[in-house]
Amino acid sequence: MRTPIHITKKLEKLIKKMVKSRSTDEICGILGKWNAMIFYVDRKKCWLISNAKTQYVIVLIDIKAADLRNIEDIFKNAFYGQLVYDGMITDFERIETLIGGLDFLPTDNDRKTTGFQNHRLEDLKIWQYQDGSLEYMPMKELSSRMNSMPIHLGVGKKMSDYTTPTDAMKLLLNF
Repeated sequence: MRTPIHITKKLEKLIKKMVKSRSTDEICGILGKWNAMIFYVDRKKCWLISNAKTQYVIVLIDIKAADLRNIEDIFKNAFYGQLVYDGMITDFERIETLIGGLDFLPTDNDRKTTGFQNHRLEDLKIWQYQDGSLEYMPMKELSSRMNSMPIHLGVGKKMSDYTTPTDAMKLLLNF
């Protein structure tokens, strides 16, 4: 099983060799696709990766070119660590099985997910202004803050369509 991660054009320029031209027809599992974008904190490259189904956010900080060899392990460890931090304790082997391998694909122009990601980056800028520097703040806490904000995931305008990314991920992982 492979997990597709659609990346922005900016990020694609940095990891050209890892990007596959198109998606293979493999099944991507219950987690579905992810979207990744790059942003900078104090001149350090950081990745904001969000799940398209749940808008659950993972932040990878200070990713260098040498780290790209181990990006699958970095992603799996960050995802597992964020799940544990948010109170969804599970086996690492289960997460590793759900994710499988990573396929970096060109952008799919998912405007809804891109909008959520841009909104989360604005939240990060506000927190950076309030707290001084994001460099000294724990990213797990920031990701948890972003994952606990109410969002609209349904199609209608019912109150039951509003949830948090953490609750949506819990439902997806059957907690």
